[in-house]
Amino acid sequence: MAGDIISFTLLTLSSIIIIVNPLSATLIYVSLTSSLEPATKLTIAKDSCKFALLILLFAAILGTWILQLFGISLEAFRIAGGILLFGIGMEMVYAKVSRTKLTATEKYESRENDDVAIMPLAIPMIAGPGAITTSIVMMNEAFGMTPFAIGIVLCSIMFSIGITYYMMRNSDYIMKRVGQREYRAINRLMGMLLIAIAVQFVINGIKIAFPLLTGGS
Repeated sequence: MAGDIISFTLLTLSSIIIIVNPLSATLIYVSLTSSLEPATKLTIAKDSCKFALLILLFAAILGTWILQLFGISLEAFRIAGGILLFGIGMEMVYAKVSRTKLTATEKYESRENDDVAIMPLAIPMIAGPGAITTSIVMMNEAFGMTPFAIGIVLCSIMFSIGITYYMMRNSDYIMKRVGQREYRAINRLMGMLLIAIAVQFVINGIKIAFPLLTGGS
């Protein structure tokens, strides 16, 4: 039992951190706030992380119920989510900003927007479709375990957003030490891990949806 909790903790924490991708969010934050005053930049960092946290917590707590309301099985959502995460992971491996997170048009238009905290930083940069999907899937896994597992998912979400806020707040220091080459290397490594997690999501979904294919009854 203890081994299952440890494995679940490591999978949940790594999955959410990788898909939130604090470093990528920080780079976008820097590009969108480069001409703003330090106090304004700090406010944007706080607001974007606060809204992203609320969105992911809402998705984690009520996501399964919402799926049931629309008649969507978790197995179908898990498989679809795995395919989505696989695509995001592939883009990370090729050192691209995922199109599910921020488009060039959104980035350009946000420069003319006084409030970039909600759009595009909180949505879809931090709390994008991948992060929302991961939160729902991991919380559903936790519901089948123990109340402690539920706390693990919630704490993982808060920890990931906390890291993102810390990196945004210290973005000037970080940007002096992280060049494009280092960023691409880190992004590709995280992309490979995300691809592996995505494949596992699909495998688990297929096992439950089609037990005969995996030798079940």
